[in-house]
Amino acid sequence: MGRLDTLLEYLDPRRIVSALRSSVSPRTRRNLRREFDRSFLAKLGIALVTLMVALAVFAPLVAPWNPTNQDLDNEQQPPLGFSRTETQTGQEMVNGSLQITNETVRVNATTAHPLGTDGLGRDMLSRVIYGARTSLLVGLLGTTLAMLLGVPTGLASGYYSGRVDDLLMRVADVSLAFPSLVLAIALVGLWGEASVAVPDPFVVTGIAPLIRGAISLPGGLTYPTGMPETFTLPGTVIVVVGLVNWVWFARVARGEALAVREEEYVTAAESLGATDLFVIRKHVLPNSLTPILVLATIQVAAIILLESALSFLGFSGTTLSWGFDISQGRQYQTTAWWIAAMPGLAIVVTVIGINLIGDWFRDALDPGIEGEGGGV
Repeated sequence: MGRLDTLLEYLDPRRIVSALRSSVSPRTRRNLRREFDRSFLAKLGIALVTLMVALAVFAPLVAPWNPTNQDLDNEQQPPLGFSRTETQTGQEMVNGSLQITNETVRVNATTAHPLGTDGLGRDMLSRVIYGARTSLLVGLLGTTLAMLLGVPTGLASGYYSGRVDDLLMRVADVSLAFPSLVLAIALVGLWGEASVAVPDPFVVTGIAPLIRGAISLPGGLTYPTGMPETFTLPGTVIVVVGLVNWVWFARVARGEALAVREEEYVTAAESLGATDLFVIRKHVLPNSLTPILVLATIQVAAIILLESALSFLGFSGTTLSWGFDISQGRQYQTTAWWIAAMPGLAIVVTVIGINLIGDWFRDALDPGIEGEGGGV
């Protein structure tokens, strides 16, 4: 029972978060800074992710229009630099009889909608900005949940080995036997869409209407002030992606724990009477952190893609999502390609930025790898 109590105490998420925070040593920070100064790609990744995070956080201030407002008079407006043609049907009197006429007209882009509009006249730029909230929140919270489940499980499995290792890894093997998307769909179908409406702090406090009302546009136009008062947090999707991806953190943490537990400093700590919790928190976890951090950045990108796939299939629980907009744009591929292309481009930019940050972590924290700057 003593060892079981120690294991349960070790699995406390608050202890894991505290240990992760204290594990970033000054040497690690120096290595990260040095590789960042050398690597252009690291700077590019930080810039792309920072841009997306800023757009998501300040969406009510920077989005030009309410992303849910429909304007059927301006449906399928092309983005700047493009135009499209459409056939308009009319009626006219010819020799005393009413005849139907078809006229081909060209629809040009407008500065009011830089990325165009969708089939219901909703501004695509505003929808891309608000969609960033859903994707980034699901990516970050889902990865955090996966880490809280997977890292302690993997470290316990590798450190204790024996029956504990066999039990935990067989559970992980069962999880790996199911394709991620299929398992996610099954769990969403089992639990339903537990979406949470979160009040937007910029709107409910009056900050967004005040700032937007003070902005004047060319031609005497006023900046639209009516923005959504809440945004939807897809709770089920966050839990599902965490449960689907915890196994990757568990397997990586287990592999590192198996190697670290054989080191002499671990043996010395155990011989001096250090508890299992102390050894794991002070020695095993800090020396296993590098691959876990790299995996975390990769998993954020992977979870964003998984959330987009679930939204594309209609399982997200929110209509302000990149995957949902791509799904809506399928029927307009031949007439309004930008409806699906713009959110798709946002996904590509975000995932590339996150992966570049992951490469920066890998090059800075693993001395055996030579990064763009020549290694650490």
